[in-house]
Amino acid sequence: MELFLMTLVTGLMLGGIYALVALGWVLIYKCSGVLNLAMGELTLLGAYVSLSFYSLGMPLIIALLLSLAIGLILGILTERIFLDRLIGEPVLTVIMMTVGLSFFFRGLVEFIWGTDTRVFDPPVFSIQPVKIGFLVIGQVYLWSFLAAVVLLIVFVSFFKYTRWGLAMQATADDEMAALSLGISARFVYAAAWSIAFMAAGVGGTLLGNINGLNISVGYLGLLVLPAVVLGGLNSIPGAIVGGFLIGTLQNLSGTYLDHYFPGGVREIAPFVFMTIFLLFKPHGLWGWERIERV
Repeated sequence: MELFLMTLVTGLMLGGIYALVALGWVLIYKCSGVLNLAMGELTLLGAYVSLSFYSLGMPLIIALLLSLAIGLILGILTERIFLDRLIGEPVLTVIMMTVGLSFFFRGLVEFIWGTDTRVFDPPVFSIQPVKIGFLVIGQVYLWSFLAAVVLLIVFVSFFKYTRWGLAMQATADDEMAALSLGISARFVYAAAWSIAFMAAGVGGTLLGNINGLNISVGYLGLLVLPAVVLGGLNSIPGAIVGGFLIGTLQNLSGTYLDHYFPGGVREIAPFVFMTIFLLFKPHGLWGWERIERV
């Protein structure tokens, strides 16, 4: 039971980071109807930017704030340079552009930082675990979880209470109605990509503190896709719940199934669960089910 509870708690903490990255997936899909297949590379790029600032001797908080500013700028530039001209084009065209962007960003990271594994040195979090009763939790998991939860609250509050956040939700719900009210769709798309860059960058930084940072963090970003699908592609609460579910499932499967199926069960299990889940609920937990009347 102790092993189960420790695995469960660690999985929930990892799921908080996944939920943060999933927020970027959902935001772009809600605003434009496009599945951003470059999300893993956004995670990777943001993590390396934070590492670069931290390596200059800056505290992690300052490094994260600077990486958020860089993510804001990169999001606007990416939308303006690569995607602005594709507004109104078929969705498949835009999706293929995100595939091209994923290769571009991955190549950029390899060119600038190389492919060797790098760590945050000196370590950001103490290796001394935190004991809560019989639970022993690594500080890197605990603080990463708390940081992810704080940022999730900030982003959700932004969408719910600010004028810009409400404008983004209005555009996602009905673009033509939003345009008739004077809301700029170009601004909304640029803001969506900027927030996706920032959320993914922070998530990548936290993942890099847990496992070290190399090119494989981009693949960890793709592990968030099952969380997005489970919650519903256009549901922000669904992305958060899906992130916690996938983090927990991944940790439990790695603990209990690796003995019987060696070879990376924890990476495969979320996609297997997603496939089975979609057979019974194709739109996810809170996804929109389109009803056509004839």
